Amino acid sequence: MSTKKELKLLTELLNLESIKVLSHRQYEGIGIILQLEASGKESICSRCGSKSNKLHQNRWHIIKDLSWGERAVFLEINRRQFKCEKCQKPFSEEMGFVKERRTYTKRLAVKIVEEVLADDISSIAKKGLVTTEEIERMLKDASANLLELKPVGLKRLGIDEIALVKGQGKYCAVLVDIDRSKLLMILESRTKEELKKVLLGWGEEVLGGIEEVSIDLWKGYKSLVTEIMPKAQVVADRFHVMIQINKELDMQRKIEKRLVEKKIKLTKNQQEKLDNKNILAGIVASKYALLKNEKELTQKQKDKLVEVKSVSPTLKIMHQLKEKFREIFEKAERWADGLIELSAWLSKAQKYFVNSRSTIVRWLDEILAYFDRRTTSGVVEGINNKLKLIKRSAYGFTNFENFRNRCLLNWHSNC
Repeated sequence: MSTKKELKLLTELLNLESIKVLSHRQYEGIGIILQLEASGKESICSRCGSKSNKLHQNRWHIIKDLSWGERAVFLEINRRQFKCEKCQKPFSEEMGFVKERRTYTKRLAVKIVEEVLADDISSIAKKGLVTTEEIERMLKDASANLLELKPVGLKRLGIDEIALVKGQGKYCAVLVDIDRSKLLMILESRTKEELKKVLLGWGEEVLGGIEEVSIDLWKGYKSLVTEIMPKAQVVADRFHVMIQINKELDMQRKIEKRLVEKKIKLTKNQQEKLDNKNILAGIVASKYALLKNEKELTQKQKDKLVEVKSVSPTLKIMHQLKEKFREIFEKAERWADGLIELSAWLSKAQKYFVNSRSTIVRWLDEILAYFDRRTTSGVVEGINNKLKLIKRSAYGFTNFENFRNRCLLNWHSNC
């Protein structure tokens, strides 16, 4: 039997408003069980708002709370039912520290969400205090309001996607506030209809305040922005253009490599065979020397670049054009300067970068928009990388909704 002094001390340690501890028990291998109830003698009817002290029945159930040291703590709560004296209907008293139909306290949920954001759901569930299902419910409760959250002061929006399941063509659309480096929403698909539904849900005030939208080279994004954000300037991300140029350069490298290998196989002239082997040696393992920013090459890669240029005049010219394209965006300060430089580049590249040149011509206005405020999707790519890390560690999540909740809480949680 606990003394009044002990119960008072336990009540203070428990630190739950208007709650008193009635008794406590300890079980080896389980933890501490505290029996408690509200200290007041009356409650407010949830239907009519009237106070009532007419007890209808006692209802005991056990919930989980924060541990005390290494000991798990369980609260055996008497959530009393009163009968309203005004509407004559029974009602259960409200307890602010536990959400209705939950098996854990609100403060335990906050702590678990914090741990999941720093780790992953399976690791936390393995500790044994809460189940995977309970953790997913906690995440859902914590992120309940985030789906309806509207951006505030949004000026520059980034739209991109990440693969939901690698190699299966399933993509999540990602919406980012570029200026605040904050994830705004992640959608299960990247269809125009799905994006339009979410963006229109933000309202005309938010959409009307957006000045620039950074996108990759997908016309679906462009037409969507033009349709619902007519005041916003579409900016084609320079790095996605660079990716296409690099792809075309690498394709030429592969073509030349295959042609030389074929010549070596077919030729019977030993000198020609030797010459082709030297050419092949220069091209082999030259991918990163050709595609990587020349300023960032290691000495070994620099030597390889000199070697590949010496055996392939075409790859030499294409590499020089690739580096010139990068330089235009780094040095041109105004859109007019960018236009002049890009026009000259397009003229020189028409023989070597046929596909990239065609893309640049189609997207020229959106590419030139970069020079107004030098907007890129760099912030978006950084967030995408973090989302991929979350995805890799999210094997404990059973569906997309839980994955999305986990992602949104990383940028919007007050935990």
